[in-house]
Amino acid sequence: MTQKSDDVLPKNATEAQGLLIKTFYEKYGEGSLPLVEDVLGRQGRSLGLKLARKLADERLSSVAAAFTKNFDPADINVVEISDQRFQIQGKTCPFGLENTSRKLCEAVMAIDREYFFAATGGKTTLRILKTRAAGDPVCDTVYTVD
Repeated sequence: MTQKSDDVLPKNATEAQGLLIKTFYEKYGEGSLPLVEDVLGRQGRSLGLKLARKLADERLSSVAAAFTKNFDPADINVVEISDQRFQIQGKTCPFGLENTSRKLCEAVMAIDREYFFAATGGKTTLRILKTRAAGDPVCDTVYTVD
């Protein structure tokens, strides 16, 4: 395959994954969302279980602290970290889903939903308050302990 000069080049593996997901979604529409959610959910669960083996406990605050180390502080705002609640806001979407679809975001966020669920021993729920995929100025997600 020959690279065209106007093709978007991903900066990292997450952006490349996002580019693949967006292309798949554009070609197959909303019918592709259950597949995206299933595969990314499994990836998140795998990563969450690996993290759980490394942490001393399953507290949401411990998982959230480890999670935030993966991001550039210039790109995120940690609103709250406690044993009951973790809220984070992102200025950009790591997957590059800006202005695509809230439903696509929800399917892709299965990765984080299952990551936290697995790493906290099944104790968390994810709520997406705002998403750049729907054109919001920030992504705003909240994880709470059930």
